[in-house]
Amino acid sequence: MPRNPKTPQPIDPEQLRQAFAKRAFVLFVVVAGLFSVLGARLVWLMIVQYEEYRTQSEDNHRQTVPMVPVRGLIYDRNGHLLADNQPILSIAIVTELVGDLDQTLLDLDALVGLSADERSAFKDRVRRKRRPLEEVPLKTGVTPGQRAIVEINRHRLHGVVISPESVRHYPFDELLAHAVGSVRRISEEDLIDLDARRYRSTRFMGKRGVEAFYEQSLHGEPGFRQVEVDVYGVERGEFSRQRPSPGHDLVLHLDVDLQIAATRALGSRRGAVVAIEPKTGGILALVSNPSYDPNLFVSGLTPPQYQALLDSRDRPLLNRATDGRYAPGSTFKPIVGLAGLALDLTDWERTYADYGEFRLPNQRRVYRSWNWQPGQPGGQGIVNLRQAVFRSSNGYFYNLGSQMEVDALPEFAAQFGYGRVLSLDVADADAGVLPDSDWKRGERGEPWYPGDTVNMAIGQGDLLATPLQVATVASIIANRGLLVPPRMLKSSDGVLAETLAPNTQPGRVEGLAETDWEQMVDAMEDVIHLGNQGYLRNGIAWAHIGRDIGYRLAGKSGTAQVVEIPQGEEYDEELLDEYSRKHAWFMAFAPADDPVIALSAFVENGGGGSSVAGPIVREVVDAYLLGKRPETEDPTPPALASDAPLTPAAAGT
Repeated sequence: MPRNPKTPQPIDPEQLRQAFAKRAFVLFVVVAGLFSVLGARLVWLMIVQYEEYRTQSEDNHRQTVPMVPVRGLIYDRNGHLLADNQPILSIAIVTELVGDLDQTLLDLDALVGLSADERSAFKDRVRRKRRPLEEVPLKTGVTPGQRAIVEINRHRLHGVVISPESVRHYPFDELLAHAVGSVRRISEEDLIDLDARRYRSTRFMGKRGVEAFYEQSLHGEPGFRQVEVDVYGVERGEFSRQRPSPGHDLVLHLDVDLQIAATRALGSRRGAVVAIEPKTGGILALVSNPSYDPNLFVSGLTPPQYQALLDSRDRPLLNRATDGRYAPGSTFKPIVGLAGLALDLTDWERTYADYGEFRLPNQRRVYRSWNWQPGQPGGQGIVNLRQAVFRSSNGYFYNLGSQMEVDALPEFAAQFGYGRVLSLDVADADAGVLPDSDWKRGERGEPWYPGDTVNMAIGQGDLLATPLQVATVASIIANRGLLVPPRMLKSSDGVLAETLAPNTQPGRVEGLAETDWEQMVDAMEDVIHLGNQGYLRNGIAWAHIGRDIGYRLAGKSGTAQVVEIPQGEEYDEELLDEYSRKHAWFMAFAPADDPVIALSAFVENGGGGSSVAGPIVREVVDAYLLGKRPETEDPTPPALASDAPLTPAAAGT
């Protein structure tokens, strides 16, 4: 009978035992292998890597918190505080410790109120933050009441911290914005050049003026704290700390009383006033109008506010005193006269017949006097150099300039600081433009023509200067040819400004006798003091500022044409847009025999130099010499921090 395949076969016990033994052995090997790997890993972690993981474990609850140094203070020469620091409270968020950032912002908005600008600025800072676990500022100027509300709700505001900080404050608001400068928030571009260790938690740095130039000295050295934190990042204790070193305090040559007087003299007009102490080069006043409140850059400008400053036609962010470039007009004529003397092209007695028009040989173009009118005689008649200065004779200087070789006048004028920066520590000071044959060939692709020198001889053409440069020229003439570089810093921690830069030794204008300087000073005195001699013999500014003056003031006016008027047409200010009208200049120094102040006043599109800028100069010098100053609070004596040296940041009358 055949076997049924479904009938169970007998099981061989020995075969079953062997199969089970094999499987048990394989399982044992696998388990033993796993335990061996686990044991080896434990040995690796607990013995070989012990120190590393112990350090990481400690770092989970111990953090290094940088401590921002207190920024150095800035004083004027009389001890008035110009820039200080004020404590405020700020709300910040450590985003890594927040579960739902949007919900946290909604909660904070309900508790303390957040503006749309604060939210937008915060999100921008989150995108630009520099390191993990960084506190990103959200709201500054938090009140004690708001702080209490946040503290009460701390349990649901993980990652939210309230911390005190010191922020820059400018007690005089707009008055000194362009002189002292301002701090502004550190940008991504700034981080490329900054020392990461020193600026690890610093939010602001100097961006303008003294604040920018002496940033490295004002900033100080940071400190740190070793703190214990819980799982939410909340500080629970402190292990150790190293205190930061404060920045150096600065004392400037600035006289805040004179700054106030100059600002009031300028009024609401666009322009600038710069005053210098000739013997030291110290800048006594540096005014640019309109100005802005530098405190807004600390508290935070809204985008519309900042855009309004940028778009304003009056350009309040422009420092006209150091960065504004304008044709110097007739304030350049004393330089041309001195150049003629140095080049032996004229002397003090040689005369020229100025009848209102000048032509170069074989040319049809007419160069006019400032008092020229169609169909009427103009000019100043027969004049020598002294008369040409105090009457501002265009014809005399046209003729003198036409006799000079190409580049002779620019080479001489460069000694007075035209076309270069002479100041030691004025941040972003502009060099202006001192054109010569190389400049014109490079900029215009044209050769230098005789007419270019003729135009330059009355301070027009391509020649451009800043009010700081014109004040420097006044200081050099006041010093009878001795150049003392202008500077802002008077001292700091016992270190004088002379130690800060190699170019501090006075220079001297070459090629002139001592008598030439004295006679030029006499001619510039006549500009103000010579009167009652008849119209063509009075000083050009006598009627405006010289009638009742109680000291000897030497000066020179200038009226610089902004737009060119075609040949044969009369210049009519009333037909021009306000921003196309002439600029008004006046430079001066006093007392003429032993000057203690030299200055320039500039009014943009202001009109006549003698009638508009002259009275500004008179008012400023009155304030300085005669004590006609505004009242200010009692000065606070400077408390200088240490004795460590500073480190600089890197056409008409």
